[in-house]
Amino acid sequence: MATVEDRLTLQRLFGRGEQQAELFSSASASKIYAQSIIRSIPHSRNGDSPFRCSRAAAPFRCSGSPSINRVSLLSQHRSRAPLRVQQTHGSLRSQCEPPSEYFAYSMAARDLPPEGVTAAGSIRSHRKRDSPFWCSRAAAPFGGKKSPSFFDIRHCAPLISGTEGSPAENKLYATSEVSSDQHLHQELLNKTETLFHRLLKERHHKLRAVDVLQLTAHSLHSHESCAEEDLIQSFIQKLLITDYRARYIKTKGNNGEVHKGQTSYDSFTEVADSDDFFHNLWSVSNEETGRYEKIHPMDVQMAVFHCADSFLKQLMVTKLSQCQYALPLLVPDPFTQQIEFPLWTFRQINKSWKMRNINNKIISQTQPIYKAETPMVFFFRFGSVSSSKSQLMNSLINEKHNTFFHRNCPGSSKNMLLMDGVVEIAWFCPSGRDTDKFTECVAFCNLHGDAGDHEKQLQILTEMSSVNVVLLPQLQRNDRSMTKLQELYKGSKPLICLFTEDESAVTVLKKKYRIGLKDRNQSDVFEELRKAIKDCLSERSSTFKLEDVSKLSDIKVDEEDDDDCRRGREAAQQMMSLLEKKDLTEIKESFLPHQGKLWHQWSQKNKKLHRPRADETEKDISIKQTEMKKILEQQHESNISEFMKLFLKQMNSDTEHEKMIFIRWLIILLPEYISADLSALHHKYNEKWSMVLQMKENQDEFEQLPAEQAELERISEDLQAAAFGLEHIMREIGQIYESCSSVKKNKKDLQVHFSSLPSLAAEMMISGFPLELMDGDAAHVPVIWVSAVLDQLIQKLGDQRVFVLSVLGLQSSGKSTMLNAMFGLQFAVSAGRCTRGAFMQLIRVSDEMKTQMNFDYILVVDTEGLCALELAEGSTRDHDNELATFVVGLANLTLINIFGENPSEMQDILQIVVQALMRMKKVRLNPRCVFVHQNVSDVTAGEKNMEGRRRLLEKLDEMTKLAAEEEDCDAQHFSDVIRFDVQNDVKYFAHLWEGSPPMAPPNPNYCENIQELNQTIISHAAKSNRLMLTHFKDRIKDLWEALLNERFVFSFRNTLEISAYRKLETEYSKWSWSLHSAMMEIENKLYNKIENEAIHEVEETDLQNELKKTSEEVEKSMSEFFEKDKDSVFILIQWKTSFEIKIKELQENIVRETKRKLNGIVQQRDLKKKTDDQRTNHENTLYEKSKELPLKLKDKANDEETLKKEFDLCLEQSVDEIISDTPPINDIDIMKDAIQILSDIYEGDLPDYIKEDSEYISIFTVWSFFDYVHFKTSTKKGVKGLITGAFSTKKETFGNIQNLSPEKEAQIKSLVSDVDQQTDKMIQSFNISKMGYNISCIQKLIHYIKKRVTEHQEGPVKYEFKNEFFIDLVLSICKKANKMITDQHRLFRETNDPVIYVEKKREEYYIIFQKSCNEAPSAAVFGKIICQKLKEPIEQSVYKKTARDLTDEIMKNCESLNGNRLNLEKHILKTLAEEEDFVQYTDYLNYPRLHFKSFIRDEVSRYITDKFSLSVLPKMKENIKLLQQKIMKAAHESTEHVQVNSGDVGLWLKSFTQQLSDALIFSQKDLSGEKHHDVDDFNLLEDVIKKDLTAIMSDISNSLNTDTFLVKLDYKFRPHELLTDHFCQCCWDQCPFCGATCNHTINNHHGDHSAPFHRSIGLNGIYYNDTSNLSTHICTSAEASSILYMYPNDSDDEIPWTDYRRAGGAFADWSITPDFSELPYWKWFVCRFQKDLEKYHKKTFEGQGKIPDEWKKYSKLDAIESLDNYI
Repeated sequence: MATVEDRLTLQRLFGRGEQQAELFSSASASKIYAQSIIRSIPHSRNGDSPFRCSRAAAPFRCSGSPSINRVSLLSQHRSRAPLRVQQTHGSLRSQCEPPSEYFAYSMAARDLPPEGVTAAGSIRSHRKRDSPFWCSRAAAPFGGKKSPSFFDIRHCAPLISGTEGSPAENKLYATSEVSSDQHLHQELLNKTETLFHRLLKERHHKLRAVDVLQLTAHSLHSHESCAEEDLIQSFIQKLLITDYRARYIKTKGNNGEVHKGQTSYDSFTEVADSDDFFHNLWSVSNEETGRYEKIHPMDVQMAVFHCADSFLKQLMVTKLSQCQYALPLLVPDPFTQQIEFPLWTFRQINKSWKMRNINNKIISQTQPIYKAETPMVFFFRFGSVSSSKSQLMNSLINEKHNTFFHRNCPGSSKNMLLMDGVVEIAWFCPSGRDTDKFTECVAFCNLHGDAGDHEKQLQILTEMSSVNVVLLPQLQRNDRSMTKLQELYKGSKPLICLFTEDESAVTVLKKKYRIGLKDRNQSDVFEELRKAIKDCLSERSSTFKLEDVSKLSDIKVDEEDDDDCRRGREAAQQMMSLLEKKDLTEIKESFLPHQGKLWHQWSQKNKKLHRPRADETEKDISIKQTEMKKILEQQHESNISEFMKLFLKQMNSDTEHEKMIFIRWLIILLPEYISADLSALHHKYNEKWSMVLQMKENQDEFEQLPAEQAELERISEDLQAAAFGLEHIMREIGQIYESCSSVKKNKKDLQVHFSSLPSLAAEMMISGFPLELMDGDAAHVPVIWVSAVLDQLIQKLGDQRVFVLSVLGLQSSGKSTMLNAMFGLQFAVSAGRCTRGAFMQLIRVSDEMKTQMNFDYILVVDTEGLCALELAEGSTRDHDNELATFVVGLANLTLINIFGENPSEMQDILQIVVQALMRMKKVRLNPRCVFVHQNVSDVTAGEKNMEGRRRLLEKLDEMTKLAAEEEDCDAQHFSDVIRFDVQNDVKYFAHLWEGSPPMAPPNPNYCENIQELNQTIISHAAKSNRLMLTHFKDRIKDLWEALLNERFVFSFRNTLEISAYRKLETEYSKWSWSLHSAMMEIENKLYNKIENEAIHEVEETDLQNELKKTSEEVEKSMSEFFEKDKDSVFILIQWKTSFEIKIKELQENIVRETKRKLNGIVQQRDLKKKTDDQRTNHENTLYEKSKELPLKLKDKANDEETLKKEFDLCLEQSVDEIISDTPPINDIDIMKDAIQILSDIYEGDLPDYIKEDSEYISIFTVWSFFDYVHFKTSTKKGVKGLITGAFSTKKETFGNIQNLSPEKEAQIKSLVSDVDQQTDKMIQSFNISKMGYNISCIQKLIHYIKKRVTEHQEGPVKYEFKNEFFIDLVLSICKKANKMITDQHRLFRETNDPVIYVEKKREEYYIIFQKSCNEAPSAAVFGKIICQKLKEPIEQSVYKKTARDLTDEIMKNCESLNGNRLNLEKHILKTLAEEEDFVQYTDYLNYPRLHFKSFIRDEVSRYITDKFSLSVLPKMKENIKLLQQKIMKAAHESTEHVQVNSGDVGLWLKSFTQQLSDALIFSQKDLSGEKHHDVDDFNLLEDVIKKDLTAIMSDISNSLNTDTFLVKLDYKFRPHELLTDHFCQCCWDQCPFCGATCNHTINNHHGDHSAPFHRSIGLNGIYYNDTSNLSTHICTSAEASSILYMYPNDSDDEIPWTDYRRAGGAFADWSITPDFSELPYWKWFVCRFQKDLEKYHKKTFEGQGKIPDEWKKYSKLDAIESLDNYI
């Protein structure tokens, strides 16, 4: 029994009369009170509708009703009185009755009349959730989410009968309760299961962050409505772009109709004409509303929450916070009701606010929300109330935004299943303005549902709160809620009670507040409530910290329940424990030493290396490189901190998921650790900055300004040192890797091998973490580290196609925010932590999008802001230009972010961007850009946007003109620089916030702008040239290397373009070889036919027809190459047309040259016809005598010895007769002939060193041609340089008045090389092996050489050749050609000298002689003769065919010959290094083409020797076999032909030779002297040929060996000659400075001459004037020097070496790129052969040309390995 005091208090507080207060305190009066409530129901309705009633009377609520309402319902049911109730939204509701199951039990127990059962039976249909009049709060006890508690049912029974229930009766009611409870609980589970199935198909389906963060077709569009199955996806996508309308997505039905509410207009119009309108209205709703059951928006949110993995759940809650939405704090499991506290989801949320301190100064605070200690106001309700609690709370936080979802929000419905019992939390963050509702940060918690049904949540929150706010209907004294209310009332905490059915204003009693809500002005209520809360908080003693909730028992904490999460936290905390009590500004120096001073020093030195001083020498450069290596060695010696050891241990021991959890914990804990100190530093910086600004304005304090500015700079440095995040840890790993890579060994305290470190970073990138691309502190790109990470990324993912998107903008202009909104990323965006440097992050593209967009990933590059305040004024512009050029060059598309409408700021960024784009154009990169104009008011104003676009384009054109002057480029308009569509490539963005921060949510218009931008980006991506990851890696290196040099455009080397061109050259080599190889086959066939006199002239059309098939195959291969190589197609396309023309020209040249050669052979055949006829006659005479002699010796046929003597005697007599007619062919002496001709020219006045037997000076080994010339004038000045050394500063000249300039040396070398090449062709055209040698051959050569020398010196050169030049050139060429001419003459002599020829044929003649002696049939003898005559042609055919086949094989299998020209050169250099032969080096350096030929010859010879048994011999035997089959087929078909046509031996022979005319040099004329008219047994002839041919083939096979293979082949058919002809048809131009050979594989190639690496100009004999010191300058580093000059063509015009192209001639055609990357090869060569070089040039590497000590550290192995690394 309540005391009098209690009754009075309750009467005042709850507004009851004394009688009601008494009833409240008396359990015995429950029946009377129930009846009084029932009587009051008709009078408590709100509004004008006769069918509306008070929320207090609604029996069916979403989350359980107090028992008094259930009592009222049951009482009413006894009296069968109709009950009208309202829905949550105030719409009409049908009469609602409890479920029939309950009344079945009730009426049976209390002997209710039968009509009650009938009534109950009819009620069942009205309890379905698809009824449009279902009450939103009606859940328990009938058909709701929660089953009735035992307390409710126990108290209902006695009220029905009006008496206390007996034990027996209560037992029966308990049975009723259990049955109903089970039924309703199961129904709830079923509905929940159905909900999950509708949304996700499977409630156990896990939504993963990695899946939702990928780019899909769905994510590119803004969905205001969608199909039910897309609700989850649409909600997540909107949430990711921070569009708070994610909660308001409408659902489309199967027919596409959007469902906006529970009922439709048609449902009412169907009964609009009914007489009984009011009656039928109720029945219509019952029938119509079963059609569609809408999913509540909060059910969508909570379904995602329940099914998300830990990463997505955290991301989701973070995004909800950004949307200024309330966040789930306590979440009951929808199936087990286990309460979970998702602490993990709050870990990445930070809140910022401003408040006034005790001095009334505004202070800013930013804290992780889980650490923030704030007051907490807890809102809950008992029973069913007519006012929306959530809506009340919104009015306290932000009345313009639905922080808490409530009944009046768009899309709200009765069917909310997953929010009952959920506690949400939101924070009010003040802005420091007077308009703030509260002056401090306040947490607001909201318990959804009836607090009486959720006692655990109620207990937790009331205990932890600072203020409790409860919403109440009219309550009865014995209501179960009264116990808790009394407890709260008696407690010390402030209590605010809001009565929905009370009209009174605020009443205060002992920190207990009573406020009525009924029929009151809402603004007044909100203000009273705010003031009440504010008053309560002003006296608070308790604060709320989110983290403390995890300490409570009986609730599940997600972090503790997840083993991976717990272990990750423990590991991260272990690392953080090492940082305790450490000075924040010294942490990085202590724990991350590799990225500190040493790394910064190395970065600075690297930039200085690439930007040399005017007076730097190669020695200075070498010193810098040495210092840089020492720094790297010191880095390597630095110890790895325990902090990093723990990190690496964790990253190498965990599973993939555990690693990512661990990294997340670090991301959470590191900012928490530094936040307080960092905030203090920021505050200190801001104060000091304000002071400096004041001093600048106050002249009196001007003297103190420098000291304060220095202090400001020190604080700025502290701020930079204090920044400590995951990026710094990864930077440390990168520096550990780079230091280990430089010294090529692991660190002693590194637990894993350093080569595994890039794999960790690659895994992090794949998992969605950004990787630092440019170190923002050092302003440097760690190229080695980044390249290694990308290599690992390629290894793990494959060489994926990427679309690179970068962003540029001023500092704090919202770049990172925009990227986060676009792709759901989490780049740091807080004001105190702007992005430094550049970061790249991968965004996966869905499979469906991959096929559409032709790329696999978007790679986003976020950058630091331009015009950063942290940088000194002098370095700002350079740094900005560097950064802009870098990221613009990297990207396919760059977003240019412009914030606000400040013209000066816009001009700053536009000038930087235009200059960067202009640079890209000049180096043939073609990025695109889109301008994003943020924070623009009224973005919908079309006219204003058009005007803005016009102004922007004008400004861009203006900036283009300025940039064009600076970049020396001809461009007047922005469209001259880049393709730009001002209509589509300029975007206007609304303000980011809808209101004023910190409580403003993101602007939905901004989110729409984001979606539009996304679509524009994808549109660009679909049209852009894709970039492979390998290409992206190369481009990073190319751009950075070029940026290190001050002249970007001149320094840029496009590795991707170079690689593509080399690939194209390799393919061109294959195509050209296909044409050459096919033409060789054609030429061979036609050559045989010419020799067989089957054809007498060759036409081009014949050759074109023969080559047509191969030509078409090559064209097809070319087309496939350009189309199939998608990786480089956008680069290759620039050369497609030129290479098609080159192939066409090549084909025409091949045809023309082949025609020339073959027609020349026809002429030569006719010229040597007499000789051939004589030889044939002599041969036939010998054959005849071999057959006639046996007739004279018939009686001696059995005496072998006598026969042999007689045969030898006859043969000798025949030879004597032949010799008398044909003189023998003598040996030749080419050098003797050459000297004789030269002696005739100079009338015997030859130099003394010219003797017939002496060693001549080879002009090909001469380093300088100075001794061979004399000058027409004496104005030569050479190349000079201003050298500042350790000893003196003076003007120096490379070379002197007695030395040739590099240009002249190059001119003469080019002449010598070209003359050598042309004379080679002349010698081959002489066809000495067929025509024989004559001194006229040498005469022609000398005449040609004389002509070329004369033409050269009569040209624009200012020197003349001495006679010695011409003489030595002639003798050098003749000596080089001596062996070839001699070998060809040997072949001619063996074929045409009668003595040699007859001796070679002796065995053949003797066999015929023997056959005749044995009286063999004429057919047998004739067959023997044919086979003997076929032997030599067969042998030649087999050798030639094998040579061609072998050439193809060598090109495929020989490592040095299976690529392009550059690959061949690499192997030549390796061989030279391995052999260490200086003479060979001089050959290569002076005349690379000759050395190439020599190398190819040696490689082929080695291959033949090594592979003879395995490859060459099998090929030859296979060719022998094929030829034998061809001959036998020809013999057989000829026999058949003769027999069919009754022909004679002449017809047989004609048919036989015609079939072999293209395969063998064998014709009827070869048998013209034979008397074979008596041959008539053609079968026998065929058999003899078959038998003897087998023996001949066997002899040929047995004679095959390595010695005879090349010897028996004519020069022009030898594999090395074929390959030389193929490989050496390229560019042989040499650098006019150092002599490096142009690496283009095509002569007359497109573009400039270039070489991948240059060498010391001292190798070319260049030395310092007035000294004997050879220069060590390397072209590429010297080219970067501004103090070297040259005087081209002996003029007085001084041209800087940096502008060498102005010199014209060979200089203008060469591209020499400044390059400081090391190629140790030539440095090793200079050191290894220093003495040889000094002896050869008669100069020394001393003084200014002293070899840097660093060069001497390279070993031969280093030199050889460098070739693989750099070439």
